[in-house]
Amino acid sequence: VKYRHEIAGWNTRLDSVQAAVLRVKLPYLDGWNDRRRQLAVRYRQALEGVRGIELPVELPGARHVYHLYVVRCDRRDALKAHLESRGIGTAIHYPVPIHRQPAYASLARSAQLGVSDAQCGRLLSLPMFPEMKQEEVDAVCDAVREFAR
Repeated sequence: VKYRHEIAGWNTRLDSVQAAVLRVKLPYLDGWNDRRRQLAVRYRQALEGVRGIELPVELPGARHVYHLYVVRCDRRDALKAHLESRGIGTAIHYPVPIHRQPAYASLARSAQLGVSDAQCGRLLSLPMFPEMKQEEVDAVCDAVREFAR
């Protein structure tokens, strides 16, 4: 089952073929990250102050790469449905907090992790990829603003 972890494991997908692909792609990484940052600025400009939507924050002295553009919304599932009804794909990454995973349940007392539980149901990934056009970001933002009205 996706996002359900019965046992602790490792992500070891870097075999020889994957390493060869990565070697070809690596020179493009900085450019792709810069493009994601540009798109994130566009999202921020268009969505800042929209009621019910909390945007990602860059901390002082840090540079976000925006591999995902994750917003918080108390009505996350309704926002997801609204965007998808407009042909805009979204995702809920990691819908189960790690302390709720069978593999890691013994590491934390669930009662002490209420913030993790509360935030988990609010997170939604908006479209974000280096080839995304500004017009596409604008269409996502228009739909989010429409939802927030």
